[in-house]
Amino acid sequence: MIGNNLKYCREELEMTQTELGNIFGVSNSTVRGWENAYDSIPLKKLVKFCNQFNYSIDFVLGLTRENQEHTNNIVINQVKIGKKLKSLRTKLGLTQQEIADECSISRSTYSHYEIGMSLITTLTLYTICKNHNLSIDEFLRK
Repeated sequence: MIGNNLKYCREELEMTQTELGNIFGVSNSTVRGWENAYDSIPLKKLVKFCNQFNYSIDFVLGLTRENQEHTNNIVINQVKIGKKLKSLRTKLGLTQQEIADECSISRSTYSHYEIGMSLITTLTLYTICKNHNLSIDEFLRK
């Protein structure tokens, strides 16, 4: 489960769930679902939040205990992310099936991430980075 600091960050910004929902174009119940880990925040929305309010993705998702300096805006490009995923998988010496199994997804879903056909989900990227002791911020910035 993702260690979720989104609620902490929102409260630190003195913002309500409704106000945060308005920024993202979602309801306050959607924000509540993200904060209570009933659902994971989509990667594009997470990056937008972190860029806009100067939080590291690793902190918001609970991979680190302190917010690290967030100096570069991260831009989401699913084709580039796919190439990075393939490079990482190759470097780790794993097959697509092995990565898919550790993320509890199908190999074809993972394959779509690698070829840039689909944007990787926040939960899948979190799982890969957590299992292999990697920073999501660094992975997306490279």
